[in-house]
Amino acid sequence: MTDGSPSDPDGSSPARSSSDGSSPDGSTPTVLAVDDEPDLAELCRVYLDGRYDVRIATSGETALEEIDDDVDVVLLDRRMPDLSGHEVLSEIRSAGYDARVAMLTAVEPDVDIVDMPFDDYKTKPVTREGLIALVEVLLERAAFDERSQQFFALASKKAALEASGTTDTEEYDELVERMEAVRTEVDETLDRLSVEDAFAEISTNVS
Repeated sequence: MTDGSPSDPDGSSPARSSSDGSSPDGSTPTVLAVDDEPDLAELCRVYLDGRYDVRIATSGETALEEIDDDVDVVLLDRRMPDLSGHEVLSEIRSAGYDARVAMLTAVEPDVDIVDMPFDDYKTKPVTREGLIALVEVLLERAAFDERSQQFFALASKKAALEASGTTDTEEYDELVERMEAVRTEVDETLDRLSVEDAFAEISTNVS
């Protein structure tokens, strides 16, 4: 696997968002931030406003009302009183929305995250730079094919479990096996992209 960006099947490189957050076609990506603490939801808006169109929701039910096909990224709290983040995530996937979803939560990851269909997992608190970098990474991943996105999601789960010290489990071992199997399938697609570019620890990469 070499560095760079993967090609689509027709040989073209996937589109990437620009440094100001806009898409190559000039449109501004839409981010939905979901947190049952209004101050934290509003803080996400403050951090991201000016680079993205930002919607906020302070409950799982409101999140499902706010999401539509225009939403590119969802930042989803895991522990909420009406619908949990897990339940909201399941509803988003069942409805067929193509948004990239990051769990942004104070809940330390455990083996129960292995089968959750999110794209990334970050524990609070997150700095402004870290939040912008997370959104940028998710937007870039969206340009890849489904199998490559699955690889990135598995790699993110692996990193989350390693960061929490949850590696001495059967679930972790199975996750690593799944990730390596998918890696084999997508190596050709990823021949011009380093894994570090798509899935690194990104808390300090954006100024």
